[in-house]
Amino acid sequence: MGLLVITAGQLRAEDPAWFQASLTPDIAVQSRTTLINGLSLNIWGENPQHGLTIGAVNGSTGESSGFTWGLVNYSENYNGVQWGAINVNYTSYNGWQSGWVNVAESDFTGLQSAWIGNYARSMKGLQVGAFNYTEHLNGVQIGIVNVARNNDWFTDFPDRLATGFPILNWSF
Repeated sequence: MGLLVITAGQLRAEDPAWFQASLTPDIAVQSRTTLINGLSLNIWGENPQHGLTIGAVNGSTGESSGFTWGLVNYSENYNGVQWGAINVNYTSYNGWQSGWVNVAESDFTGLQSAWIGNYARSMKGLQVGAFNYTEHLNGVQIGIVNVARNNDWFTDFPDRLATGFPILNWSF
């Protein structure tokens, strides 16, 4: 049976870690640039990550993936699931966002489900919420108010329904 000894000089910030615990991004077990391949427990955390992230405020930087559960979740490029009161993505998202409010400031592929509303600049998939809005829709919206800016008002029926429509809207 061998003994593994790692000195502080052998650990580098760019080496992945399997665990993160943080009060803030700068008061944490791992630095904010360390890739977390495993579990992150946060009051407020911000790391590139591949795994399970649970906390009040969870930030996923760079190319991240996994399952994130918290009050507020934000990410750059993310593949996976975000569950929280507020979910925000800045660059690209593939997967499922679920919460009170979901925002994808760029490209979203998958499912956005919200109690209040969903926003995606470019949406490919399904939006389900009281209010749904996208600049470009390739999919379906279900809610009280549905707006897809790329739809012309009934001109291309049945391939496209309308720019704004209650209950159901689509564009393919």
